[in-house]
Amino acid sequence: MDHHQDFTPGKPIQLRHGLLRVVAPNPGPMTGPGTNTYVLGTASLTVVDPGPQIEPHIGAVAALGNIEQVLVTHTHRDHSPAARALAQQTGARLLGCSPPNDGPQDTGFVPDRVLVDGETIDVAGFSLSAVATPGHASNHMCYFVHELGWLLTGDHIMGGSTVVIAPPDGDMSAYLRSLERLKRLPLKALLPGHGAMIEQPCGAIDALIRHRLGREAKVLSALNAQTEKTLDELLATVYEDVPTTLHPVAKLSLLAHLQRLESENRAVERDQHWSALAR
Repeated sequence: MDHHQDFTPGKPIQLRHGLLRVVAPNPGPMTGPGTNTYVLGTASLTVVDPGPQIEPHIGAVAALGNIEQVLVTHTHRDHSPAARALAQQTGARLLGCSPPNDGPQDTGFVPDRVLVDGETIDVAGFSLSAVATPGHASNHMCYFVHELGWLLTGDHIMGGSTVVIAPPDGDMSAYLRSLERLKRLPLKALLPGHGAMIEQPCGAIDALIRHRLGREAKVLSALNAQTEKTLDELLATVYEDVPTTLHPVAKLSLLAHLQRLESENRAVERDQHWSALAR
């Protein structure tokens, strides 16, 4: 088996010298094989996305060596909660953005330093740049590894599936703008927060944009087919290709599409019913 495809929880997988992946034991429909924790460096280590508060995973990461800093891409509960435990065990400093005031956030994440867009972070053997990519979460950051042309994408881009955009913190327009922005980087590969390395980054980004705009076109078609529809009525049509078990989360992305259309004066909501606006 290609070692890049080995997602055994807790097993360090070397993606190249000085860069490991350790998968957390939290597989599922929304997390794929589990959350990917990346560890950069040799003598001193930088951890990116330490993952959920699961003791065996925290122990597997802590055992890798001298952890000096922990970065998070965003503060959803499958990515950042282990940061505090690692900091307590190792003395590592925490870097990232504070959690927004939205429900599914790790409010216990308190960064020692709040990162800003474009900031360079020194890592033993590498230099990383923080790239603000709001959309899936308003505080989402990707991290670009200059020496490799690799981008650690968190949940902005996932391997094997598309991410949920859940309002109010999730924003579909911001998400699409962030995808377009990434295409301006000299990308050679994407390291997603869930799933395998993506070795054709620009093609993958273009495919995501096409997918989102194709879904948006289905929303508009459904709105134009009838004067007014509820979210549930639209869901059955727009996401008819998605298993019904995933409809509760698909409904969140549907709302994000509708809010994007509303912001562009292409749709309007009245009394929980949506309709298209003539352009």
